[in-house]
Amino acid sequence: MSKLTQNVEAVESEVDHVLGAEYEHTAVPMAARRSMFSVTTVWIGFPMIITGAMTGSLLVLGMGFANALTAMIVGNLIMLVYVGLLGLLGTKTGFNFALMASVVFGRKGYVLASGLLSTLLLGWYAVQTGITGALISTAYELNYVMMTVLAGVLYIGITFVGVRGLHAIGLVSVPAFIILGLYVMFDAASTTSWDAIYAYAGNNGVATMSMGVGLTVVIALFIDAGTVTADFNRWAADSKSSLVATFSAFPFANLVAMLVGGVTTAALAVPDANPFGADNMFGYMNAKQIGFLSVLAFLFLYCNLGSVCAHCLYNAATGWSRILSSHMRIMAVVLGIIGIVVAAGNVWAFFIEWLSLLGILVPPIGAIIIVDQYVLRRPAVIDQDWRGQAFLAWIIGSLVAFVVEFYAPYLSTAICAGLAGGIAYAVIGQASAAQKASA
Repeated sequence: MSKLTQNVEAVESEVDHVLGAEYEHTAVPMAARRSMFSVTTVWIGFPMIITGAMTGSLLVLGMGFANALTAMIVGNLIMLVYVGLLGLLGTKTGFNFALMASVVFGRKGYVLASGLLSTLLLGWYAVQTGITGALISTAYELNYVMMTVLAGVLYIGITFVGVRGLHAIGLVSVPAFIILGLYVMFDAASTTSWDAIYAYAGNNGVATMSMGVGLTVVIALFIDAGTVTADFNRWAADSKSSLVATFSAFPFANLVAMLVGGVTTAALAVPDANPFGADNMFGYMNAKQIGFLSVLAFLFLYCNLGSVCAHCLYNAATGWSRILSSHMRIMAVVLGIIGIVVAAGNVWAFFIEWLSLLGILVPPIGAIIIVDQYVLRRPAVIDQDWRGQAFLAWIIGSLVAFVVEFYAPYLSTAICAGLAGGIAYAVIGQASAAQKASA
């Protein structure tokens, strides 16, 4: 072992002693588990963000308020079941997602599933960092690259602290969103009636988004983070804490965020509104041209998007630290820098295409893990290098999703992908078991 390696390991050990171990490669022991309040704060601070409000605006513009509300509620309830089941597995085993994927896809095969999700989450970090820089630079006529780099560095710092950092940013971000979000929503609603808001038919009175697509948008917004929920729920001390934390995110936090954007958009009824431009709660606060409100909007945006960025970077760093046999905090810095560079290239503009990709590739992964651990193979044991059955089911689920995307766009790609992958894995697993029994 080189002297440099020894020095790096010594620094890592000292950092872990001060900030706490992150257990990248082993199960979180019961002695290190955190309180229900702490785990709930980690989860609730993830989806209660301005991007969720923007998504709610997109849904209302595309579907009309009544249909969008249905999509928000149904989609979030689906996420509650999906994330809740995966979270319970993380709580039971203490495993992060990479370790859980090793059980289902194999001690070598997990790299494909974990690597994909970790990379997608790094992309989300870049997207949200880019949105931060774009909104700040547009609103205050500041340099986009400078504002993006500042945001990225701040978010790396939060992630570096670890799960304690996610807890801390949630304590600040959630109350700020509730206060400012409800102010914006009710202030906008005061300009019209609630009947008119509910009757809002969509952008220029034309609904262009089907219920299936709307459900996919709701689900795909957090399907990647929901699939790696074990990264967060492994810190829960018991099943009750795990479920409460999940419920705080889906449906509560995610639905609140979407409703803030949706109600505001329906109330203002701005023709050709652009939620990712000035037509959002951040833009609404700045449009008031009140000094202290603009300052609050500035601080709120960095804090609020800092919450989601830190969570995404934490997931990405946890996954890649397992894959590369590294340390979460080292990977957070390395991946964070990569994300800043990507964000400066304006990647956030591909937001809708990103959601479409997630809806096709990610849902089968979680569905397969759920079927494997709740139906076919209850013990969480890493016993093979590659588990071909899981990969075959993943391919089937994704292929079904591609077919739905192009030939039945009125259906929900995300739901079809998850159902197809889960059912395929159950059928393949039962057929394999029957074949072994008869041999």
